[in-house]
Amino acid sequence: MPAPDFPTARWRKASYTEGNDNCVEVARVTGVVALRDSKNRTGPVLAFPAASFAGLLDGLKTGRV
Repeated sequence: MPAPDFPTARWRKASYTEGNDNCVEVARVTGVVALRDSKNRTGPVLAFPAASFAGLLDGLKTGRV
């Protein structure tokens, strides 16, 4: 499935990547958090409701996921 068109998306990646293009990029667009591979910017995108993504991050930080 090709990447959805997120014309207002501001894609970001972690500052720890230091110019490396081998990472995940994140964008927040109207209640949705989208993830894509920085090596394939026109490829698939995972999109999560913002609340679900926040729960995922919380689980990762606390070791529950």
